[in-house]
Amino acid sequence: MAESLILIEHDRQQVKRPSLHAITLAQQLGGNYALLVVGHGLDGIAASLVSYGASAVVVADDPALAEPLADRYAMVIAEAARRLGAKTILGTSSTFSKDVLPRAAALLDAPMVTDVIAIEKMDGSISYRRPINAGSMFANVKVEGDRRVLTVRATAFEPPAANAAPCPISHFDFDAASLPNGMQFISREERRSDRPDLTEARVVVSGGRPLKDKETFERLVGRLADALGGAIGATRAAVDAGMAPNDYQIGQTGKIIAPELYIALGISGAIQHLAGIKDSRIIVAINKDPDAPIFQMATYALVGDLYQIVPQLIESIRRA
Repeated sequence: MAESLILIEHDRQQVKRPSLHAITLAQQLGGNYALLVVGHGLDGIAASLVSYGASAVVVADDPALAEPLADRYAMVIAEAARRLGAKTILGTSSTFSKDVLPRAAALLDAPMVTDVIAIEKMDGSISYRRPINAGSMFANVKVEGDRRVLTVRATAFEPPAANAAPCPISHFDFDAASLPNGMQFISREERRSDRPDLTEARVVVSGGRPLKDKETFERLVGRLADALGGAIGATRAAVDAGMAPNDYQIGQTGKIIAPELYIALGISGAIQHLAGIKDSRIIVAINKDPDAPIFQMATYALVGDLYQIVPQLIESIRRA
């Protein structure tokens, strides 16, 4: 039995660290919690999770789950929640959870609250605080029923400590032949990069429409990111213009990040983009428009031509 069941994401080799932040919310909710890992060939991943204070690491390991097909994963998650008696099913806010967890919620006939950033006790029950209207407002949401599905904004919760006594690893037995076949895996395209993951990087350098083209974007944004050992981000305008791939996009319809240092090059500061960077510790904005909205949020603002400033900045960092 477990009060909460936390879905852990992985890339088949290692755990995606933002998914661990859901453990912190489970600890705030109270009661014991179990970690669920779904996929194939998971022994190493499961072993890496035993010290996070869970009652168990539950492993659903089967060749039928080798690829993250949402209909199959959702059925396994829902069945695991039923068998464990879990009242709360948790995942991190990500593309993966947006694909899988609504289906699991439907199978469980449970309400779902996404992008939770905090919990509050109101009138003897718990409400879930989440941003709305691109983060310009917040709502406290109560749900009815005995079971609920939540996704959490990883940047709103501290990473959990891995210092507890090791918990057992239990294998979740299920009939793989009974899994749905409504989806079929066709192929996977992965972009290899030596740069850190955007959602985990300590430094992120991001570019907007003024970068003009893909080559200029890489020459200025990419080189500055490499000089600082950081990741690359982009606005939706830059992505739509073909300067950067979709997975670089930051903001309301992209990724939510919280690096120690965020550098915005030629980014005006649309509210949708600011919603994705507002948790950054230090924001540096370089823009030739002194009235750019991003300057209202920036920790340090530099008004000037990024085509002159950024090459000098890269050279100074490399000489340092």
